[in-house]
Amino acid sequence: MKLVLFIAIQFFFISLHVQSLQGPVQPLDGPGGSNYTYDSVAMYDFAKKPYGYWLFEPAGEERPDSAQVIVFMHGYGGFNPMIYGEWIRHLVRKGNIVIFPRYQRNLFFPRPPKFGDHSARAIRDALTELQTGDHVRPVSDYLIITGHSYGGVVAADLGVNYEAYGIPQPRALLLCSPGTGPLKGGRLESYEAMPADTKLVIMASEGDHVVGDEFARLVFETAIHTPERNLIYQYRDSLGVGAGHNQSYCIDLDFDTGRRNPTANRALRRSCLDAVDYYGYWKILDALIVCLDSGEYCRYALGDTLEQRSLGYWSNGDPVRTLEVLTPDK
Repeated sequence: MKLVLFIAIQFFFISLHVQSLQGPVQPLDGPGGSNYTYDSVAMYDFAKKPYGYWLFEPAGEERPDSAQVIVFMHGYGGFNPMIYGEWIRHLVRKGNIVIFPRYQRNLFFPRPPKFGDHSARAIRDALTELQTGDHVRPVSDYLIITGHSYGGVVAADLGVNYEAYGIPQPRALLLCSPGTGPLKGGRLESYEAMPADTKLVIMASEGDHVVGDEFARLVFETAIHTPERNLIYQYRDSLGVGAGHNQSYCIDLDFDTGRRNPTANRALRRSCLDAVDYYGYWKILDALIVCLDSGEYCRYALGDTLEQRSLGYWSNGDPVRTLEVLTPDK
């Protein structure tokens, strides 16, 4: 009885300690930081068709004349931009244009082999639209693409076959928990044809019971002519940071299109903002953008550096469990 009471007391004090800890807040500056250049975001809806898209641009009196284009590929069924809304808002307030292709009409149409075609058409149409009216103009002749889940598979396909799809070269790819689960459409047998000058970062999570890391490893292990490629594993921190397939969900209801399906409903239940966003996905994509533009912040995106691995610190000074990074020479 005394032993049971002792254990219960220990658990009580441990629980109090964990509850008193605060997780990392968004950094003030640098990749993933809150030093925003613009306050407002303009959203345009061209997504009535399954090869449609949404556009997000910096807005307001001080909006830029031109900006880098980021293509954001949603996961299977995730064709409501609210699901990734906080990340989209972050990217636009940093001074980027975001194209959010809609490659699905619903959960059943089209079939996965058409996802690449629909996405490429949406990208081409969006780039044409950006050359009209009062839109912010694209600043460069290349794309940066991020994709979650099945969107990561589509992004990898676009990264290899961009010429056949008639889109600008994606010079950087961030694949977040990429995979197809039981489906196979849209996958390539090998990613050996990935261009040598692509900066390729693939992130997988320890607790991903939806797609695991099979596709992530396929891309990393077969893109042998792409030296700047990293495979990153994110692990659960027992003090309060989770790891799983949908860590990149970050709801912003301002971008809600009203569409509800199991994917949207799951995001509404599970979305959160934490260290994995600020110091993981957001940090790495921000760093890739700046690295391509000016050569700065490359250490935050690539190379198994301290800056890349860090997910910030708890309020007691302890580090959040760091990322594990695989490079071609490891």
